[in-house]
Amino acid sequence: MDEGKSIVDVKSTDQPINQYHTPVLLKEAIEALNIKEDGVYVDCTFGGGGHSRELLKYLGPNGKLIVFDQDEDAKRNVPQDDRVIFVPQNFRHLQRFLRLHKFAKVDGVLADLGVSSHQFDTAERGFSTRFDAAMDMRMDNRQTTTAATVLNSFTELQLHKMFEKYGEVTNAKTLAKTIVEQRFIKPFTTINTFKQSISSVVKGNPNKYLAQVFQALRIEVNEEMKVLEEMLEQTKAVLNKDGRVAVISFHSLEDRIVKNFFKNGSIEEQEADDVYGTRAENPFTIITKKPITASSTEQKNNTRSRSAKLRVAQKK
Repeated sequence: MDEGKSIVDVKSTDQPINQYHTPVLLKEAIEALNIKEDGVYVDCTFGGGGHSRELLKYLGPNGKLIVFDQDEDAKRNVPQDDRVIFVPQNFRHLQRFLRLHKFAKVDGVLADLGVSSHQFDTAERGFSTRFDAAMDMRMDNRQTTTAATVLNSFTELQLHKMFEKYGEVTNAKTLAKTIVEQRFIKPFTTINTFKQSISSVVKGNPNKYLAQVFQALRIEVNEEMKVLEEMLEQTKAVLNKDGRVAVISFHSLEDRIVKNFFKNGSIEEQEADDVYGTRAENPFTIITKKPITASSTEQKNNTRSRSAKLRVAQKK
């Protein structure tokens, strides 16, 4: 890949963001960043551009907004604004691409995690149980691993642990065993055939059960937990003093990673010094002692916001 061509300024016509994705905790997230007019900010998950458009209202003519999104569909949502730089990459490469575009430090980083409404509603992407399509679930179509790859190649133990950890599936072990048995008869390719193959082991509410199964697969395919950890670690290097990082998560796994990182200043637990018993100082001050959640009005108007949690920290 030619890295020099991986960062592009994009001009496109605006499209109504509510047709693509409704931003969650919009006002709260933008306020949390404590935006400076001439600052440099990053939106790690551009999507429909809802958060970015709001953020731009607070930036002056000398401000800059760098937006990341690995999904090629997001490119058409980039506003016609010279202050915006679009990076068509996964935000796990945050520091690398900031450097390539001559930004050593930034004043704020925002990440709205999870899947956009557009991705869920585009049948051929394979994210939703509502449609029949290929077992895909890739947020970046350039990568090779799909949900079908995982289902057809993971060992029974790997499948068991994946469904247990990422989906909290109650009978993860039984599900994994069934998948291995069924794929021996015929490899998994489509959503409907997969649903039919595991129908005998579905427990409780089928919709909820399948949602948990699909969540686990999506997280595995896109390495979502690892990507989040890598991005958070990089904020220590890329944020200016008093710069802020704001993360909106949608399930307990993500929220726990963010909470612990802000608390400890590191993904890995810091070992105490053998001689003095001291630990490296946490480079962050926690701004949100408790996570910010959506108002009752927002939860009523956008059901996706019900599980959203916003946590914010500031670089010392």
